[in-house]
Amino acid sequence: MHAILQREFGPAETLRYEQLPDPSPAPHQVRIAVAAAGIHLLDTTIRKGASGGPFPLPALPMTPGREVAGVVDAVGSDVDTSWRGKRVVAHLGQASGGYAELALANVEALHELPDGLADDAAVAMIGTGRTTMGILETAALTADDVVLVTAAAGGIGSLLVQEARAIGAEPVGVAGGPAKVEQVRRLGAEIAVDYTEPGWPDAVRSALDGREVTVALDGIGGALGRAALELIGVGGRLLMFGWASGEPIALNAMDIFARGLTVGVAVGPKLLSRPGGLRELETRSLEAAATGRLVPLIGQAFPLAKAAEAHTALETRATMGKTVLKP
Repeated sequence: MHAILQREFGPAETLRYEQLPDPSPAPHQVRIAVAAAGIHLLDTTIRKGASGGPFPLPALPMTPGREVAGVVDAVGSDVDTSWRGKRVVAHLGQASGGYAELALANVEALHELPDGLADDAAVAMIGTGRTTMGILETAALTADDVVLVTAAAGGIGSLLVQEARAIGAEPVGVAGGPAKVEQVRRLGAEIAVDYTEPGWPDAVRSALDGREVTVALDGIGGALGRAALELIGVGGRLLMFGWASGEPIALNAMDIFARGLTVGVAVGPKLLSRPGGLRELETRSLEAAATGRLVPLIGQAFPLAKAAEAHTALETRATMGKTVLKP
């Protein structure tokens, strides 16, 4: 099979397209002929050798990739043979071999796919979608909320905008560049602004015409996240789920006390330790996509051999929605 192999931590160019032996499933495992593999921003962090959150860095050499969809073509000795030939999606873990033509997955991680759910959409929802479900669970949005979403044209942001609109809340989408802003409007945010334009927070205030942001959902951090914080009205909520900018929002106790804000985090230990576990979130996420309640925004699909280019596009924010690899 062909796969991406990384022998050292570093820039995107460390991702090499190579021919490797076909893997064989061990007990409790199946082998998936990969039709789509998801790329996550955390993949780029791990590739550089930075900590992958609460998990240790993988041993090298490694094949990256957390999310795959495809057809089961082989099963382990103790696995029900009825899995063979089924379309499935699975979350493999931090860096567990998804960037490949063939990938191994524990049978307990599999979700069988309905005919109407495309492989790339399933890949988006098994990882990005489950995180979104966890964010929404913590945010507890209502129809009365004005919901500001940073990076609203991204994989998570696009789903948050859709759900806010679906429940009758007012989504306010913040995205980088005219094309992304237009995409956010198509997702259902009547108020969409370009954060690359000077004074974008004033544009949000003007569009709200006296209303205030009640909830800010931020995965960017840094100066952009801080500007989102400043837009929240008295008694509002800030929910953080990452810092793609490289640094979290700078805030202190007075930022919270001065306006009576509620500040929380929706990922990391909170998500991992939730009652019901992550599989429940995966199931809910896939059901939302299968019924059409949430439609994952799929960006550019890169050939497997172009994984390095895909990482660069993601890191430079040149993508919209979920980025996928196609073997």
